[in-house]
Amino acid sequence: MDHIIQFDRQIFLIINGMHSPFLDFLMFWLSDKFIWVPLYAVLLFLMIRQSPARWWLILISIVLLVTITDQVSVKVFKDVFLRLRPCHEPLLDGMVRILNEHCGGKYGFVSSHATNTFGMAVFSGLMLTKRFGWVLPALLVWAGIISYSRIYLGVHYPGDVLVGGAVGALLGWVVFRLYRLADTGVLG
Repeated sequence: MDHIIQFDRQIFLIINGMHSPFLDFLMFWLSDKFIWVPLYAVLLFLMIRQSPARWWLILISIVLLVTITDQVSVKVFKDVFLRLRPCHEPLLDGMVRILNEHCGGKYGFVSSHATNTFGMAVFSGLMLTKRFGWVLPALLVWAGIISYSRIYLGVHYPGDVLVGGAVGALLGWVVFRLYRLADTGVLG
C-alpha cells in the first residue's frame, strides 16, 4: 500500500507542477461548480424533452443521485479514510502549488467533484444515449477534465479522482437502473 501512496504522490507532483497562466485560469474556472449549471440545465431539458410524462421521475432520480454521490464521497470515504489533501499534507509542504489560496476541506479521499461529475455523466449519458449516441463519451471526457483540474489545482491526488470517478460512475449507473425500473413500473 505504501508503494501505491508514494506513486500517487509522485504523479500528483508532476501534474501539479505543470503550470501556465492559461491553464491556471482554465482549470480554476472548470473546477467551479457554478460553471456546470448551464450544462446540467441543458441535460435536464433534453432528458425531460425526451420523456415529458416522466419529468417528475427524472427530477427525483437526479436529486437522489446528487444526494447519494455527495454523501457517499464524504461519509463513506473522506470521514472514514481521513487522507489529507495534498495541500494539507505536511510531507508536501512547499511542494504543492495552490491557486487563489483555495485548498478545501482537510480530507480529500475521494474527490467529491469526481464522484458528482462522473455520476451525472453516466446517468445523463445513459438517459440520452439512444437519441444522442455521442453524449455519454463526451460527458465522460467532461468529467475527466473536471477531475484532472482538481489534481492540477493541488487539492486532490490522482487516486482521489480515480476512485471518486469510479464510485460516481457506479452510482450513476445504479440510479439509472432504478429510474428504468421505476419507469417500467417494477418499483411502483
